[in-house]
Amino acid sequence: MKEIIRLVGVLTTVCVLAGLSLAYVNEKTKEPRAYQDRLKLLSSLNMVLPQHDNQPDKDSVTVDGTTYYISKMGSGVNGIAFEASSDKGYSGMIRVMVGIKSGGEILSVGIIDQKETPGLGSKIAEGWFTDQYKGKSLDNAQWKVKKDGGDFDQISGATISPRAVTAAVKSGLEAYLKNKEQILGGSNVVQ
Repeated sequence: MKEIIRLVGVLTTVCVLAGLSLAYVNEKTKEPRAYQDRLKLLSSLNMVLPQHDNQPDKDSVTVDGTTYYISKMGSGVNGIAFEASSDKGYSGMIRVMVGIKSGGEILSVGIIDQKETPGLGSKIAEGWFTDQYKGKSLDNAQWKVKKDGGDFDQISGATISPRAVTAAVKSGLEAYLKNKEQILGGSNVVQ
């Protein structure tokens, strides 16, 4: 019995020390991690937004759990970016950053996270694939891949990944248009 109490005491001490060490490291690395997260976000925003003179990550609005990043040039809005995702990718979640004009026309789409098959589904991150969304809106495109009767190219041998990206972008556009007035909130808009 004394042996069990001793082992429990040793195990408790080790767990307390490990917990304190993890808490200390977490506290000391909080600011550097936040800085790196901001840099990653800014990189994604710069990938899909037009030239701007504000800080879109600080000029943002969250509606229904989605954050919309407002890009401005002078005093007018010249773009909005938001993240959309689909869990229907071949290998799971695909996250995209979408940049649009205030009317809902796509400026650019960038893949920010995917785990699709290298050489097949991973081609969704290539420029030739993401460029096909430029200039599209809910009004001027059939939001399906060509194989399903839509306007967007699929990738031979990897149709699931393009379907997921197309669905994510479409659902993001629908959410934006549904909440457009709340997002823009009377901002000056440059078309």
